[in-house]
Amino acid sequence: QLQASGGGLVQDGGSLRLTCSVSGLPFSAHGMAWFRQAPGKEREFVAALRKGTSSTYYTGSVKGRFTISRDVDNSRVYLQMNSLRPEDTAVYYCAATGMGNPIISAYYRPSTFPYWGQGTLVTVSS
Repeated sequence: QLQASGGGLVQDGGSLRLTCSVSGLPFSAHGMAWFRQAPGKEREFVAALRKGTSSTYYTGSVKGRFTISRDVDNSRVYLQMNSLRPEDTAVYYCAATGMGNPIISAYYRPSTFPYWGQGTLVTVSS
């Protein structure tokens, strides 16, 4: 089970930290990612941590502003979001891969992830 939290309303240029709490899964055995979905748009990749490595991946629009990290001891994944923009407004979802080891390109696809949290709303006002 994945549970996302930390969303809210923030002004343009502000910061938020999202938390994904993982239970019922062997945390270290899964790759983790954050996706987002804005109203009327498809779910899109934001950031990922590849299973078994410290490698991180980001979509171009958030590079240098967002940071994904994990706390193995507490089975949590974080998304630190700085310099937020109105176009970052969306519901943010955390996701976990299955027990396999997907290739890097697969992390960008929602279909790679069988486990999803419920989503947390981030609203950035201009």
